[in-house]
Amino acid sequence: MKTLLIANRGEIALRVIRSARALGIRTVAIHNDLDQRAPHVREADVAVQVSGYLDIDAVVQAAKDSGADLVHPGYGFLSERAAFARAVEEAGLTLVGPSAEVMDRMGRKDAAREIAIAADVPVVPSFSVDDDPATMAFPVLVKAAAGGGGKGMRIVRSAGEYADAVAAAKREAAKSFGDDTMLVEKYVERGRHIEVQVMADSHGNVVHLFERDCSTQRRHQKVLEEAPAPTIDEAVRALVTQASVNLAKQVGYVNAGTVEFLLDSDTQEAYFLEMNTRLQVEHPVTESVVACTPEGERIDLVAVQLAVALGEELPFDQDDLWLDGHAIEARVYAEDPYNEFLPQAGTATIVRWPVAPFTGTTDGMRVDAALESEQVVSTSFDPMLGKVIAVGKDREAARRQLIAALERTSILGLTTNTGFLREIAESDAFRDAEIDTAWLDRHPPTAPSPDVARTIAAWTDVAVSRMTERPGPLMADGWRDGGPAVPTLVELDQVVRVDRSQSTVDGVTVLERGMADHVARLRIDGHRVEAVVDAQEHGIDVVHRGQRFHFVRPDVFGDHGPLVGDGTLLAPMPGTVLAVNVTEGQAVKEGDVLGTMEAMKMELALKAPFDGTVTGVHPAAGEQVPLGAVLFEVEEA
Repeated sequence: MKTLLIANRGEIALRVIRSARALGIRTVAIHNDLDQRAPHVREADVAVQVSGYLDIDAVVQAAKDSGADLVHPGYGFLSERAAFARAVEEAGLTLVGPSAEVMDRMGRKDAAREIAIAADVPVVPSFSVDDDPATMAFPVLVKAAAGGGGKGMRIVRSAGEYADAVAAAKREAAKSFGDDTMLVEKYVERGRHIEVQVMADSHGNVVHLFERDCSTQRRHQKVLEEAPAPTIDEAVRALVTQASVNLAKQVGYVNAGTVEFLLDSDTQEAYFLEMNTRLQVEHPVTESVVACTPEGERIDLVAVQLAVALGEELPFDQDDLWLDGHAIEARVYAEDPYNEFLPQAGTATIVRWPVAPFTGTTDGMRVDAALESEQVVSTSFDPMLGKVIAVGKDREAARRQLIAALERTSILGLTTNTGFLREIAESDAFRDAEIDTAWLDRHPPTAPSPDVARTIAAWTDVAVSRMTERPGPLMADGWRDGGPAVPTLVELDQVVRVDRSQSTVDGVTVLERGMADHVARLRIDGHRVEAVVDAQEHGIDVVHRGQRFHFVRPDVFGDHGPLVGDGTLLAPMPGTVLAVNVTEGQAVKEGDVLGTMEAMKMELALKAPFDGTVTGVHPAAGEQVPLGAVLFEVEEA
């Protein structure tokens, strides 16, 4: 029996374990201190603790000690590190992925660009990072040569912004990738992100599995992905798919990879961006729509990866593959889309997915996720919690199914982007495939009204009180929006108050008071409303149509004095202070950057809210600060 070590965690580790098990391959999970009881650890045949997921020596030693023949890197972490691939090869093991040499060549955007040119693949016009910005045609995109995932990337619209943008991108690239080499390319204002899935074996066979569209992005981070691409014609499809095969052949690629292109929406010109030398997060949409003749069976990309790594030929050729239906994937993140997409952390008290994770596609829905109830979400890892995939006979059917799936997704205890994802999927712009890569940056989301959720919270309070039949902290005296956490709680003017002796108040009828399985069902203004709720002593969580609202009692504010908002800047999340740019007594202008902090691989600028004088500087550079810590105080001029 072959043994496979998965050098990753979370949903991708579970995804690989399931495919390996179906092939009769023994699996080994690795974990650090935080993940001792994680789902992927429980699922694997063997679990080995390592000092860290990024410790190459420790991971390779774990593979050797556990008797592994194969190592699957997943995505993120070490998946595109040539040094890791080389260490696996030198240990006499097989990496489920390309060779270290190919990673060296294709893992860097600058080297990959030269290979693409040699393979006659169209590339984006570029500049040297040291060129005089006065000679550049703006806007340009500054991006890390060694990076991905939107890290180390800045859009520059004028020569005056160039130096600061390059410096910030270099800092982020050095922190994320250990390499601050930059590329500068033409920035396409209205572009679509198209990528092609390729698969190659060690016998010289290379095929493409058609394309995906990943244009719905915020800050260069993908939000929704779909297959096939809805806006390209057969000529563009033929161009990008053949170019991807040519590129893979040019570099001698083996295993799964993805070739990414930028399609100019105005000119329909396609430019090569980069090649990802690993399995992609969004691979489920390809699995959902690429059929293999003669039976039209779907392809398990991980299973094919493992077969190729074991030296087998691809089980299909290009003529065997065809497109059948449409699939859309939504990435569920622990982040607040209505507060600058700030990453969130905490305990996911209740987790409800629309279908059970890793059970295939049911009713047109599939979930790849490792998050479960009572699991702690830490700032130590990427904030992605899982993926919700919808499949339909055409794009509109898949879109409607995605909306339904997201409405059935409920995560309580911390804020997620689920409601925001549903809002995008419901939008006319997404329905009509008008969203380009910068659309979300041009159309920042607006926070939904809490009114319905507040009413649900109040009636939940009534239901819980009646169930307990005794006075207690959940007596019905109203709820107010809680905001992020103490001391940044925000009081609203409106408070819902209900009479426990009545069944209907102000048009609200309780359909179900039993709160069975944390579900509240009400009729409000004639409309049936359903929500998942979690009532606790000092607050209540409500998830309605995917959006989480948190409410606290008015008396919770009692001992905290006036609301913060008079020039006091608080830490918006737990993190590390990177820089302190001001001193006490210093005059500042509105928008001046007082300091920067980093959390979950995001760099945040803390800016003066108005013209004034700095009266308090509390953190030091390098200091770890908790959520809500007072960082700077500014007195208005």
